[in-house]
Amino acid sequence: MARDQLQVLSLVDQAKTQLYHFTAVVIAGMGFFTDSYDLFCISLVTKLLGRLYYQVEGSSKPGSLPPNVASAVNGVAFCGTLAGQLFFGWLGDKMGRKRVYGITLMLMVGCSIASGLSFGHSPEAVVATLCFFRFWLGFGIGGDYPLSATIMAEYSNKKTRGSFIAAVFAMQGFGILAGGAVAILVSFVFRYFFHPPPFAVSAFGSAPPQADYVWRIILMFGAVPAGLTYYWRMKMPETPRYTALVAKDETKACQDMAKVLQIEIQEAKDEQVVITQERNTFRLWSKEFRSRHGLHLLGTTTTWFLLDIAYYSQNLFQKDIFSAVGWIPNAKYMSAIDEVYMIARAQTLIALCGTVPGYWATVLLIDRIGRFAIQLIGFFCMTGFMLALAIPYQHWKSQANPIGFVVMYGLTFFFANFGPNSTTFIVPAEIFPARLRSTCHGISAASGKAGAIVGAFGFLYASQNQDKSKADPGYPAGIGMRNSLLALAVICGFGFFFTLLVPDAKGKSLEEMSKEIEEEGEE
Repeated sequence: MARDQLQVLSLVDQAKTQLYHFTAVVIAGMGFFTDSYDLFCISLVTKLLGRLYYQVEGSSKPGSLPPNVASAVNGVAFCGTLAGQLFFGWLGDKMGRKRVYGITLMLMVGCSIASGLSFGHSPEAVVATLCFFRFWLGFGIGGDYPLSATIMAEYSNKKTRGSFIAAVFAMQGFGILAGGAVAILVSFVFRYFFHPPPFAVSAFGSAPPQADYVWRIILMFGAVPAGLTYYWRMKMPETPRYTALVAKDETKACQDMAKVLQIEIQEAKDEQVVITQERNTFRLWSKEFRSRHGLHLLGTTTTWFLLDIAYYSQNLFQKDIFSAVGWIPNAKYMSAIDEVYMIARAQTLIALCGTVPGYWATVLLIDRIGRFAIQLIGFFCMTGFMLALAIPYQHWKSQANPIGFVVMYGLTFFFANFGPNSTTFIVPAEIFPARLRSTCHGISAASGKAGAIVGAFGFLYASQNQDKSKADPGYPAGIGMRNSLLALAVICGFGFFFTLLVPDAKGKSLEEMSKEIEEEGEE
């Protein structure tokens, strides 16, 4: 009796949901918990850094980071992440997923701790140290994207694979919540013990020397969840698909999965199911690859790039939007530590009400309605809500409507996460051949981080007031918040149309999508 797949892969595809699936979700997901904590916690402390290190004596305004410094602090981790996604994605296909997995985690632990240290007391030394270690922190985080997605895809059964990969990615939401919670707790404790006055009362006293510990503690805490999962990552066996299809050691793949599934796997003797060599040894960028997967890669890279321009612009700079509509008090009337507390509270509320529910809606529905539908719905709704925010922007900006603005803004996050922010992570792990899967996911993810860099750097300038006298100190006049939101709506609209290039892997095995295994006959 002929079969469509190697026995071990067929067993993985048909396996019932069991403990090892959830174990893999937790182990891989804790990496993403750490990733999101480390990437997004910087937005909680940039205002504090400005007030501590760039306060101009005699100024009527609290200190703020100069534009070039703010761009570097906000964007350097994304540069590292982009490089890490390309490098570790390629390395995961060359050396195996498991062998590379621990390296990324140790980088994250070491650089999280080091980013809270300083080689000197001057602003230049502090920022240089912070940027150096956040680049390498990002490099480690970058490796987690292709490796975690590929590992979870290759361990999962085809019926619930989308939900399991989405659950790994959904841990980002809890990481963002944890970042806000840690910032709230640390700032609350420092407020309680040191009682700093508002800037309007005492410019110097509003940023006491003890506040310097606040941002360091928040950044260094990112090492804790990463360190806790290192042992379990090292205990995971290599994925059966890498062992069977890339390393071409089916016996080892059977042994590993027999332990994981706790069953005995018999070798098939009455059939010959082979990996066709001539058709399936094409290289990345070869004519055959471009013919079979070129449009797919174009679709995954462009949609992730466009999504991340919009997504990271909002995440990194929502504190400025909250201030613009009066949801966070004017900095003059807060101490530096108060400002951390208020920003963290606002971002945590958005994450709790919009971000986290969006992630888990994807987990629940992705294997029912499919990746394609969720991505189209997400881009469409993001476009609509951004237009709804931008067109009557003066209405939302009025003090009478701050809650309405936050609700609308939260809905854009809900449909980003119940939409392309989740699916752009999932799809590249499902549609490419095993020996190129991690590399192609890394390329797609790196394209996304290029979009995040555009958002992180560009939005700082673009969102500035059109009247230079009303722009933040050191910034040129921009296009304003309203026009920035209109631009983001257009970007999301393009994402909707590029989604048409991406296939839906709902209910299909990885080998069906990549056509890696073909039946040649029976003995």
